[in-house]
Amino acid sequence: MGVSITITDNEFPISPVFVDYVATVIEGREFAASEWHDQLSEALSNQQAEVLQKAQENAAKVMESELGKRFVARAYELFLALLAGDAAKIRDIQFRFHFINIIGVPRNGGSYLTKELYRALGFEADKVPNVIAHDGFPEASPFLFQPKVNSWVTSLQTMAEFLTMIEHYFGKRKPHSGKIQVPKKLTKGSYAGGFFHRVLGESVEHILTVRHPVTSCISTYEKSGGLPEDGRFRVRSNIEEWVRRDLAYTGVDNESIAAMDYFDAYLRYWEQYHYYIATTGLSANRNVEVVAYGEERMKNLARSFFYRYNNPQEPEAFQVFDKRDRHPGWFDAAHAAIDRVAAVWQRVRPVAAEVGAEVGVDRGLEGRGETAEVGRRGAPHRAPGDPPLGVGRALLAG
Repeated sequence: MGVSITITDNEFPISPVFVDYVATVIEGREFAASEWHDQLSEALSNQQAEVLQKAQENAAKVMESELGKRFVARAYELFLALLAGDAAKIRDIQFRFHFINIIGVPRNGGSYLTKELYRALGFEADKVPNVIAHDGFPEASPFLFQPKVNSWVTSLQTMAEFLTMIEHYFGKRKPHSGKIQVPKKLTKGSYAGGFFHRVLGESVEHILTVRHPVTSCISTYEKSGGLPEDGRFRVRSNIEEWVRRDLAYTGVDNESIAAMDYFDAYLRYWEQYHYYIATTGLSANRNVEVVAYGEERMKNLARSFFYRYNNPQEPEAFQVFDKRDRHPGWFDAAHAAIDRVAAVWQRVRPVAAEVGAEVGVDRGLEGRGETAEVGRRGAPHRAPGDPPLGVGRALLAG
């Protein structure tokens, strides 16, 4: 057939964050100091708003530059390759780069591990751009179809832009074990596990962080401005918007969400997220490690990064604050959700165990040495002082 299809940036405009990255490069500026790795700050970042405000101005600068045009052309080349399933076009990226993805619900220690990976590799974490290191890009989410939005296509295009930036940012870095290492906090990876697994390459490495939903919820509302006075769910931050979006995806209308108890809404989100981990293709990966939230476990894993990359430095402290007593009434509902997630994860076990992703969850207590991990290639291992593991189960930190 002789059908010819023309697409333009009217149908598929480039992303503001990609434009911002390219504009920074062509102007020879250093990337703005980033606070994506700040574990203690509860302040909400306004960096994204600034990027959006400057998008039109930056786009003009990009298209006036030959270097900028090459960036854009490469992003569209990769986008069309992903759109058409042209695997050969991305094979070089898969051979050159080893992606290490930190995946888990927000406020589960992923930023800390991502930062320590960058430090172990010799980077100054506050100079690594948010779009490169953190969890906002590329896009993946429950399916959305509305005027000018097809979330599946958005995932393809933002992945193409991400890979274009990766080629530039890491392209001259020294390989380790034959490949250039690329750490990424990939919170959104749970929504399209198979997509990230296949596009980033069969050797992609996943580190899954897990935390008890009660303390995870407390950390979330603290990050978002505190628990609302009436105890009802409100959207004030990106994390809370993801909670609303994921509930809406399953048919809960906005009015009902606004009437929900804060923890009830959060717990539904937490539960759904962990179902996605088990069911969207992440478990097909041969290189999966699960780490339960806790000071000793997080720091031990971070220390292994420095050993792995022959870096004599020590990891920074991982801060844990015990706030379990704040909401004792939340635990019964939380444990019921944990049990349901455990059942689903164990159901995946017959297949997952063959490829090193045997995972399970149980009830644990944060910061008291009562949790354990499931290690790489499915071999359960315990930290000193941890209780014996149940069959195929790793304790979920509280």
